[in-house]
Formats: sequence, C-alpha cells, structure tokens
Amino acid sequence: MKVVLATSFPKDPASPRGGVEAVSVNLAHALAEYDDLRITVVTADRDCSGPQITQWGRVAIHRIPRGGGSTLGNALREGRENLLTHLATIQPDLVHAHDTYGLMVRGYAGPRVFTVHGFIHADTRLSGENFAPLRAMLWRRYELAGWAEQPHIISISPYVRERLSGVAQGVIHDIENPIAAECFDVKRREQPGRVLYAGVIGRRKNALALVESFGRCVREGLPGELRLAGPDAEPDYAARVRARVEELGIADRVKFLGNLTSSQLRAEMAAASVFALVSLEEGAPMTIEEAMAIGVPVLASNRCGMPYMLRDGESGYLVDPASDEDIAWRLGQLLSDQNLRTHMGIVGRGIAEERFHPTVVARRTREVYRQAMAMEIRKRGTTLGRRAS
Repeated sequence: MKVVLATSFPKDPASPRGGVEAVSVNLAHALAEYDDLRITVVTADRDCSGPQITQWGRVAIHRIPRGGGSTLGNALREGRENLLTHLATIQPDLVHAHDTYGLMVRGYAGPRVFTVHGFIHADTRLSGENFAPLRAMLWRRYELAGWAEQPHIISISPYVRERLSGVAQGVIHDIENPIAAECFDVKRREQPGRVLYAGVIGRRKNALALVESFGRCVREGLPGELRLAGPDAEPDYAARVRARVEELGIADRVKFLGNLTSSQLRAEMAAASVFALVSLEEGAPMTIEEAMAIGVPVLASNRCGMPYMLRDGESGYLVDPASDEDIAWRLGQLLSDQNLRTHMGIVGRGIAEERFHPTVVARRTREVYRQAMAMEIRKRGTTLGRRAS
C-alpha cells in the first residue's frame, strides 16, 4: 500500500519543532517498518521553489512550495492547490493528512485519513495576537467544515472525540500520539528538586502560573530549581514571565533553557524530579507522554485532553491551572516525597508503554488504513453495481 503522510515535517528529523512534526517523524519511522507499506511524506516548505525529493531511511520525503499568505489562507488556496497537484503525480493508494493539511485535502477523491492534533481556533483565541477573536472565529468555521467532510478521523484523545461529536460525519478512530522509541531507553538520573517545563513561553502554556507557584514553594522553604525549556512564542508575555521571576527574588532558582533538541530535552527529563505543564488549552501534549515514558511524575492541568493522559494521584497530579495555590500544593507534595515520585514514575512508564509506544501506534494506524481501503472498495463496488443496474 502506497501511503502519503501529508504533514509538517522537519528538515532534520532529529530536531522536530512542535508536536505535529514530532508525531510525523515518529509515525513515519514506525510505519516504514512494515513491508506492505510504502511511506512517502509530503510537506510544504517555504524555502522550496519546486518539488524536492530526499530519502530518510525507508521513507521518501517530498518537499513542495508552501505558497504565501497566512496559514489559513494558504491551506485553503495556494497550498491546497500545490498539494493536490503533487498528489496527482504520486497517485497514492491512501492519504493520511495531519493538522492543517486536513483542510488541504478536502474533497480529495481517494481514500484518506485525517488526524486531528488540536483545535487551532481555541489556540488562536488564547494567543494574545492582534484580532485573535476574529481570527479564531474564522479558524473555527473552516475547522468544523473540514472535520465534517473527512471519511476517517483519528482522534488522539477522548477530549478531541468530544469536540468532534455532532460535527464529524465519518468514522472516528481513537489512537494516541506516538513518541520516539528512544524515550523508553533513557536512564533516570534524577537531580532532586528539579522541576522541568517544556513548551513555548506563551499565554496558552501558562508558564507564568508555574513561576508563581514555584515562587510559593520557595517561600515555604522547599529546595529546588525550575527549568523552562522552549522558545519565546510571545515576546511580551515572555518578558512578563522573566520580570516576575525577578520580582519574586527567585532568579537564582529559575533557568531559561531556550529551544532544545529532542536529545537535549530527553536529558533534561532524565534529570527532572517533576515534569510540569499547566496549560490552559491542550489536546494531548507529547511532552507529557515523553515524561511518562522516561519515568518522571507529571503535574498537569485538569482541563482539555490532559486528564485523559495520566491517572490523577497515581502517575501524577491534575491541578487547576487558574489556581497558583493548587499548583504549588501538589508541586510541594511531589518535591518533598521521593517514594511518591518513584511510584508515580513507574506507573507512568507502564501507561506510556501500553499507549504511546510507536510500534503500538503504528500497528493501530495501519489497521485504520486497511479499514479505509476496504470501505473504498465497498463503495466503488456499490457504485458500479448501481451503474450496471
């Protein structure tokens, strides 16, 4: 079966930027292990003036021109035209689109699958950018139309399935995101007291609340260090976070690590006592999956997709992201109890092996491909039968 993954894909597969690129790398690599699948990645690239084809192991990477304009405008117009034109030259048996590429393949005649990684309209509303409410309304309109039209949708979380309810008309398959197999090989070298955050420094990720909560822990006499990994997505917000660190007098206990490679982030996780992500909006963050695979207890928001990822009180704690007090209380519990951290790390790793390992995700995804192909064959047979009669 010739499968095209239409998705964001990094120039260096060892250094994906963001969750969708990481998922695409992990899934492509795992699917390529099946002899009955031929995997081709098609990705839009601003630096391309024409198609560029390279080989990454058993995966062919096709880079095509992205087109101009906004992300949404490109997905609806020039980017969509470029993608459909290129698919016509490849003639795949099946197309598996991810994220905004789902909008680009609307109406594509062949068998297709679409993975919903999150809700761009909800992220946009929390972005703090100019005209965010208006832009969020536009995104919501087109996202909902895109979901409704897809014959097969992979939902990465029950939270995603809930949001698709009443909108999606096709078959919904529940498959969580795959993480890199290397995560399961990382050896824990915990540095007691280290709290790790990984994500862009922006409003949606709520890093300021984590800083406030860590400051509470410091005032209560708990030792430790907060390490923030990720780029400044919103300069004004990032400046507020840094200013608050100074105001709280904890600059010697907070480290801004900037953007890290995958291997650097895994090393940080290996040394962490706690992984903390108290976002206001998330689907199924890859970093939570990775922390669990490495055996790190997780502190996460009790909102959106995160409650479905860990067992509250067993592999970590769920907290109210709007309550600095709640975050600080649970963070203090974890930092002060080594046995609790060890137990939660073991439970979390078991969950990750069962649900997030790339071989598990690839096997289940391949089965969706088979179902999509079988449904297409039945549909064509029915159409031919009607024509004959």
